[in-house]
Amino acid sequence: MSGMLADGAAPVEAQEAIRQSLAGVGARLRSLRQEQNRTLDEVAELAGMSTSTLSRLESGKRKPSLELLLPLAGVYGLPLDELVGTPPIGDPRIHISPRKFHDQTILPLSRGAIGVQAFKHIVDGRQTPKLGALKTHPGFEWVYVIRGRLTLILGDRTMILSAGEAAEFDTRTPHWFGGADDDGVEYLSLFGPEGQRVHMKS
Repeated sequence: MSGMLADGAAPVEAQEAIRQSLAGVGARLRSLRQEQNRTLDEVAELAGMSTSTLSRLESGKRKPSLELLLPLAGVYGLPLDELVGTPPIGDPRIHISPRKFHDQTILPLSRGAIGVQAFKHIVDGRQTPKLGALKTHPGFEWVYVIRGRLTLILGDRTMILSAGEAAEFDTRTPHWFGGADDDGVEYLSLFGPEGQRVHMKS
């Protein structure tokens, strides 16, 4: 049969698609880590690998393998096929895998790790920024409060957003946000690692 290897392996076209998908793993891993404001050291420790190995994976200098990708999928709370950029074809449903990050539960609402990412955050109680909590990184973020009140710190400004309020900001500005009250807060966030902003059509 045309395109099929003699030993019954996958067709050449399928192998090429897999090769191209794996070639983009490094960029997806870096995007995921930066979106979550995590350091190389932190993710490497959680995944049980050396910082240099993770750095080489992200830069494309280390070939991805199941042994390396499976623990990273666990760290990021993603199915392996989404981590390598091969979401199910023909199924529009997003299979949400909640993950705990610091004092909150994060539910990814979009597929993949490239482009604008959508998340729902659930914080159970009041949060206060610790020393060095304000972060900066490339991108643009939009947040909308569903329930409760959210503390947003941007540079030297501190704001309280109530349910129904939204804010957007350049993530190169030092920032931090968390629950403002003991009852916690639920909010949505959109993050564009390339600096995309939210565009609303009337």
